[in-house]
Amino acid sequence: MIRKILAAGVAVAFTGFAAFAEPAVVMAPGGAGGGYDATARMPFDAMSADGIFTDGATFTNKGGAGGTIGLAEFVGANKGNDNAVMSMGVIMVGGILLNASPVTLSDVTPLVRLTNDTGVIAVATDSPIQTVDDLVKMMKENIGGVSIGGGSAGGVDHIVMALLAKESGLDPKALNYIPYDSGAEVVTALGGGAITVAVSGVSEFKPMADAGRIRIIAVTSEAKVDGIEAPSLKESGINVVVGNWRGIMGAPEMSAEGKAMWLDRFTKMHEGPAWKDILAKQGWEDAFLAGDDFAAFLETEKTRIGEILKEAGLVQ
Repeated sequence: MIRKILAAGVAVAFTGFAAFAEPAVVMAPGGAGGGYDATARMPFDAMSADGIFTDGATFTNKGGAGGTIGLAEFVGANKGNDNAVMSMGVIMVGGILLNASPVTLSDVTPLVRLTNDTGVIAVATDSPIQTVDDLVKMMKENIGGVSIGGGSAGGVDHIVMALLAKESGLDPKALNYIPYDSGAEVVTALGGGAITVAVSGVSEFKPMADAGRIRIIAVTSEAKVDGIEAPSLKESGINVVVGNWRGIMGAPEMSAEGKAMWLDRFTKMHEGPAWKDILAKQGWEDAFLAGDDFAAFLETEKTRIGEILKEAGLVQ
């Protein structure tokens, strides 16, 4: 009888979600403290706080090349591992194209899109540029003379300005875009006069604007953002809406059971109070999209980002 009970217990332990009751293996394909790092770690904080997944996780940070270095390591080390996940986002979509990465998002398992960070265009507090119209006028007079600071070349900040140029009848290839490693470096460059315009996300630039270090002239959402007086590009007559979305991918060849397990966990997390608190504290927009819907969205993003980068002269 005891043997039968033990055997039954073992059978249960290796069926369904119970098979994966162990610390998760999590890749953050960016440096500590960055967007990919937060997207990797904070969902696990929320799941633990709400009792959804309490077995913990081991985190690895591997930045570089738009996230493709971390992607390649994740794919190489976790084939078929139902307990392995990785943070990612729109910057990785571009990074794969820019770096001609042999490892792509087709090699991993789409799970969920979690957040969106609306873009912000800012100038120095004493800049003569007051509006988007002023910026476009200056760019039309001498596009190369308008130096633009933002994140990595081909990333979402660069894409914002490439689209703005295109919609204004300018050549995106002529942009004078200067990539920086962090938003703090961009703000320093802006304040010191090294660049004319800066681009980043609301979560990074709004605190800087609130502190009086920069002045925001536009946001990249459909309409104005609460707490920011500046209009959206669309409200300013520039038909550009862009967001820095981020999400989670599963391991290569993740099983159907493993995928269902993570979708269940992330869906419960999304509905729970801990995640809602994190969204509010981080200044992130809720952009939850799960499973096949997220996979379909990814395919459209690959096409869209590829076309933009070609027009900007960044990829062939």
